Amino acid sequence: METKAPSNLASSQNPKSSITKSVSNNRDFLNHLEAYLAKRDGVDKLLKISRYATRIILASSLLPETLTLNRRLKSFESSVGVSRKAFRLGKFVQDLNALRNTCFDSKEDVILSIIAYGGEGLYMFIEQFVWFVKSGLIDAKHSRNLQKISAWAEFVGYIGSISLKIRDLKRINEDESRLLSTIEISISRGLKYDEEAKKIQKMKEKRLMKRLSIVQDLADGLMALADIRDGKGRLSGPLLMSSAGLLSALISAHKNWLSC
Repeated sequence: METKAPSNLASSQNPKSSITKSVSNNRDFLNHLEAYLAKRDGVDKLLKISRYATRIILASSLLPETLTLNRRLKSFESSVGVSRKAFRLGKFVQDLNALRNTCFDSKEDVILSIIAYGGEGLYMFIEQFVWFVKSGLIDAKHSRNLQKISAWAEFVGYIGSISLKIRDLKRINEDESRLLSTIEISISRGLKYDEEAKKIQKMKEKRLMKRLSIVQDLADGLMALADIRDGKGRLSGPLLMSSAGLLSALISAHKNWLSC
């Protein structure tokens, strides 16, 4: 879920800022990796990739149940799952700020933003207590109720998030259509359209990332639905859920890598 941030005119007019940005974009792999690992989300997504990759191995029955490696992988997967919950401590504040700083264009945006950020924020808040249960600080008898509330909040949040992103895609397509019309007029008049062409390229990149975000939300939403149904029913198989989790983790890791 993304918020609209105001453009920073001061930095765009500052030559020193432009030079710094250029150097930042040309940094080598290890420097980029260091910046990525310095982020909470960066480490969390690497843990998520390792967890769901392990789950795929276990769900595909590639290893015999009696094999020692199989037991170790199960222990590793469980440990990583608990570790990831620790990374969610205080993360609900991010959703509160995102909701507070979002620019609303309509009443529909207000409602969908409350559903999206409110649902995810509640999910992140409850996950703190789920971690307390897993770590033994809170009695395990509360585990089931907490996990149910967490799963429902997450699922509702993804419904709002997907709806917002679909609306954003429509806006991007409308803006692109207007720019294409401008380019056609410029061509007919023999004028240059370099700036418009650059904007269209940026729109294409933004549209691709938005589509990937929708795919990620669909994968995570499918897993939340499986949690609500206790892993029963259709579209709740271990291999499918593990694959959805890995897909979501790879998309999120890619977005975080580009943003740092």
